Amino acid sequence: MEEMPMNYIKISLDDEITETAREFEKTIDDMFHMINSGYSVSQRTWRPQMDIYESPDRLIIFAEMAGVKREHIHLEISSRTVKVYGRRTTGAGIGNARYHLAEIPFGYFERSLVLPAPIDTDSAEAVYADGLLEIRMTKLPLSKVHKIMFQHR
Repeated sequence: MEEMPMNYIKISLDDEITETAREFEKTIDDMFHMINSGYSVSQRTWRPQMDIYESPDRLIIFAEMAGVKREHIHLEISSRTVKVYGRRTTGAGIGNARYHLAEIPFGYFERSLVLPAPIDTDSAEAVYADGLLEIRMTKLPLSKVHKIMFQHR
């Protein structure tokens, strides 16, 4: 009897697990909001969504920060990292009203990124408009490879 080769099916649960964890966390948050309207997501740090683009000579980062006041955004840059942090204050609120849905995080936020290439920190420019922070940085030239001659002893 001839043996048939086995076909393997690759199954990845990473996305499903991550999504399930997010849904579970949201359910717990919603439950606390229903039980105690004084509970707020602001008791922990949230992370803004960010994009990094690389051109031959620049790195550009966009950070989504709708509702964050310009004076509440802080930016630290080194040759290989960018850290954005600050806080988003709560909305106007409705007195002692109870939340039925609270998806917009507020309070302190922080996000640190390792850059895909070293940058010239003096070239960094940041603009904040329409809830989007744009950071532009010039990449440093790649260091040249140096050949070293050695002597025989």
